[in-house]
Amino acid sequence: MSAQGFLLVDSYLAHLKVERGLGRATLEAYGSDISRLMRHLDGAGVALDDARGPDITGFVHALADQELAPRSQARMLSAVRGLYKWLLSEKLVATDPTELVDRPRGGRKLPKAMAPSEVLELLAQPDESTALGLRDAAMLHTMYAAGLRVSELVGLELGDVNLETGFVQAFGKGQKRRIVPLGAQARARIERYRAEVRGRWAKASEPALFVGESGKPLTRQAFWGLVRHYALSAGIGRPISPHMLRHSFATHLLLGGADLRAVQTMLGHADITTTEVYTHLTGDQIAAMHKRHHPRG
Repeated sequence: MSAQGFLLVDSYLAHLKVERGLGRATLEAYGSDISRLMRHLDGAGVALDDARGPDITGFVHALADQELAPRSQARMLSAVRGLYKWLLSEKLVATDPTELVDRPRGGRKLPKAMAPSEVLELLAQPDESTALGLRDAAMLHTMYAAGLRVSELVGLELGDVNLETGFVQAFGKGQKRRIVPLGAQARARIERYRAEVRGRWAKASEPALFVGESGKPLTRQAFWGLVRHYALSAGIGRPISPHMLRHSFATHLLLGGADLRAVQTMLGHADITTTEVYTHLTGDQIAAMHKRHHPRG
């Protein structure tokens, strides 16, 4: 590693430690991944701040030739992207050589999504003439309508839902706040649940939106259990998890023509590449639909 490259990498790791507050183990992982790039560039006689797109592509190909798992390749490329994004922002390089380099796809599992008909069957299962059924319907509709994580759903407080405007405020990873539309179906069920059920179970001082009959907030494990119960009663012949409702939310939006950036914002993804995995899933589904229904399929 050249002295100049050493200085640039040290400055970047210092930035991650001071400005982003990353821990020792994470910093060591970043340093290890970037050192691997530096050794590759040194072998090719290329300085870190002179690297171009083909140099980074060559690095990714070298990782594949070493039979490194695609997930590990993707992680290393992500570390390198972060480095060059910072170098560019600090005007220490003229261009970002990682900009057009494709992410290794093999190591990322495609999320499992439910068919729209399966989601409708699941949402129809709670008996809304009962208090428990009304609460469960409100939770299922909210999760699917807003694409929430389980922890975000059970962590919702009364003040996080604005039924008048039809938005829910969620706090994701790192307590990052985002606002997501709810939709009429979810709003109607939350309104009924709050008016007819919650006040009978919870004390006035309880901030949680969704509670059990004891008046305490519902747990993640309890919500997992009710999803499995309703999936069985709907006759869905495969394991269904709460997270599949979040995947289905994203997939169905994209199938309906939603903008990828808008879906990224609603899901709370920090990186667009995390959301892009849904474009491959929906592409597979579209291909299957075309084959099944098109005369020339």
